Order: sequence, then C-alpha cells, then structure tokens
Amino acid sequence: MTTNNSSPHVAIIGAGFCGLAAGYELSKSGVNVTIFEGESEIGGLSSTFRINGTRLEKFYHHWFNNDEHVMALIDELGTQDQVLFRSTRTGMYCANNFFKLSTPLDLLRFKPLSLFDRFRLGLLALHARRVTNWRQLENLTASEWLMQIGGEKVYKVVWEPLLRGKFGEYAPEVSAVWIWNKLKLRGGSRGKGGEEQLVYYREGFAAFANRITSQIESNGGRIFVDSPVHSLLVKDGKVTEIQAAGDKFKVDAIIATPALPIIADLVEPYVSQEYIKQLRRIKYLGNVCLILELDRSLSDIYWLNVNELDFPFVGIIEHTNFEPPDTYGGRHIVYLSKYLPASAELFRMKDDELLKFTIPHLQRMFPKFKNEWILAYHVWRAHYSQPVIERNYSRLLPSHETPLQNFFIATMAQIYPEDRGTNYAIREGRKLGAHIALTLLNK
Repeated sequence: MTTNNSSPHVAIIGAGFCGLAAGYELSKSGVNVTIFEGESEIGGLSSTFRINGTRLEKFYHHWFNNDEHVMALIDELGTQDQVLFRSTRTGMYCANNFFKLSTPLDLLRFKPLSLFDRFRLGLLALHARRVTNWRQLENLTASEWLMQIGGEKVYKVVWEPLLRGKFGEYAPEVSAVWIWNKLKLRGGSRGKGGEEQLVYYREGFAAFANRITSQIESNGGRIFVDSPVHSLLVKDGKVTEIQAAGDKFKVDAIIATPALPIIADLVEPYVSQEYIKQLRRIKYLGNVCLILELDRSLSDIYWLNVNELDFPFVGIIEHTNFEPPDTYGGRHIVYLSKYLPASAELFRMKDDELLKFTIPHLQRMFPKFKNEWILAYHVWRAHYSQPVIERNYSRLLPSHETPLQNFFIATMAQIYPEDRGTNYAIREGRKLGAHIALTLLNK
C-alpha cells in the first residue's frame, strides 16, 4: 500500500505513549505516519477497561507533579483543564502493622526503626537529590549503596523486603542507579506540607492517549489496532516495506517500541547474532495485577508497600483513595500488583485460582475482610512489564540506532538512568520523532 501523500512515510510499531508521542512529533512536522498496534486498543501498559462505564487502567498509573514532559505535551494539546492534582497517603505494612509514611511526622512514628534510624531513613531522599552524577553509582548495587548511606538496620527493615518483593531472584543484581532515581523522583513530588502530590487525568490515561491520537489523525496520520507487524522487507541494509494490517506498506523509516525480545524476533533474519544477543541480554519481569471492585474501602492509604515476604503482592494500591469512588459508581477499586517472571506459578494461575489464593492473605492483613465485599474482580497480565536495571546497565543498553539504517528502537528498557514511566516514554518518543523528521525532511 502506498501512503496518502508525497511526504516521507514513517511506520511506528506500538501505540503506547512512546509510539504515540513519536507519531505526534512526526505528524506535526509534516511526516506521513502510520502506527501499528498489535493489541485491540492503544495505550500499551496504560490500556484500560470499563467499570460502570468509566475507563480504568489495567495496571495502576499516576504521574508525579514534576513530570515535565507529560505536562508540556498536555499544554501543547490544550487540555490543562483535564489535569487533576491529588495529595495522597503512602504507607507500609511491616511487622504485622500499618504505618503511614506520607509526611516527615509519619516517619518519626515508624516504630520498626529506632529514632536514630528513622532520621537516617528520612535523609535518604535528601541524599539522593544531592547526587549530581549518576555514573558514580553504576558500579554499586542498590543494596550496597543503601547500606552505605542508611545503615544495615534501615536496609533490612525497609529496603531489602521491597527489593526482593519487586525483583525476586534478581534483587541482588539491581543497580544503585535504579533506587537512586526512585528516591529522587518521589522526594521531588512533595506538596508544601511534605505530603506526596500525584497527578491523574480526568477520565483516565485512555482519555489522554485518545487526545494524542486525535491530534495525530488531524495531522494526517493513521493508527491501526489489532495489527501486529509480521515481517520486514530489507534491501541493502534498509527496510523498504513492512507487512501488517493485512497489507504491505512502503516505509522510509521505522520506530519500534515493544520490548526488546519482541523486536529481536522481528529483526533476527536481517542482523547479526551478536546484535540479537545484545537485545536479548536485557532481563524483564512480567506483572500480574488483580483488581478488586469492593463495596467499601480497605484503608485510607493510597499506596501501601508490603514489607512481608510471605505476602504474594509487593503493593496494595487503593485507587479510589486517589480518584474518588464516585467516578466508578461508588465502587472502591484496589490493585494488588506483583512483578515476577512470566514462567512463575502466580503468573500462570487461572483468574479464579488467583483470587482464591489471595483472599486469605488479605484477611491476614485486614481481619474484617469478607468475600462478600467483592462486587467484581479482574486479572491482567503483562509479559514485559519491568526491565531489570542491573549494575553497569549503561554497558548493556542498546542504542536507538540499529544495524538496519532506517530502523530505530525506543523502548522502556532504554529509559536510563530513569526508570520506565509515561513521562520518559513521552520524552524519548518526541526526541526520536523530531530527530527522524529533521533527517527525512532535509534529504
């Protein structure tokens, strides 16, 4: 299939926020854009489903109030009135007790640590914000760095359970750069009273993705869903054509945004095995997310970290302590999230088995909890949800350029030293889109 006009044609694989941001940047520059999404809807890990007619993310999502790239795009699209700023409560379940950790005063009441260690914990975010060169942390693991600046007791009580809960067997390999960025980001998203302030988009992330899509289409671009890219036609080291959506499309360039193993499968016939090994070297964890629709609230905490290794989920996120229950017809929405290999038993459980397995653990934390509170439940799984950011990760990281001259990659695994997230997906998509537009239009 030929494109609709004589401008260069760029195909984008994947309609997550990185692909959408790249498509927006290219299309506004006058480049002809076609986005191919293999799933039935756009948004990637921000894709949604309906509860009482309202769209809700399959995997919990929010923005930080210092996410500048998200805010800049919202401003450009003229939808500032759709942005919702919310102060939230953060907590931790530790030693069979609940502790709020939203403000400095909450931290002083954190009894699992001595008063001296509470101060050391509180200073970690300040210490992280003073690190100006992340490369000085690359040779350290998260555990090494956290013990250096916070001490062994703080690490054992707070950080080790969280790292093991998040990364499982990979926890000892996780880079200090990963945890440094988390501390820096969360420490910078505080309100005037010290409370954490997060951001949501009215009617959910799907509404924002749809707004970007509308602008791409207004600029002449096209988006196909249920349309995985099956194959490439390569001549003289360049991709000239792709096959997708039941047709063939001539292309001047391609941006691929899926996980690196998926990209490796697509390009393997056309590049060296050495390059394929580099793509497959990055490790990923999947995610299983159990969403409960309840007739009442579990607690007043939005984000509850669980520091009990025998609890099957690393976090309990009560979404309706962030976006009010009235949005969902009075239902209280709770996410139970676990990062794990796609081969793990918990990932492979049937939906009803997962719910049955989970309820006794919830009742241990919330003794009053009853099955009758559950009005409905949903289970969502993602095979590639979290890259494992290892020590010296920058040496493993593939470039946006590939051995194919006009085939570029922009994936969550390449957002470094930052971790995955909508803000950085938008940054990387726009940056690469602008670069390709400049290159093609100046030929």
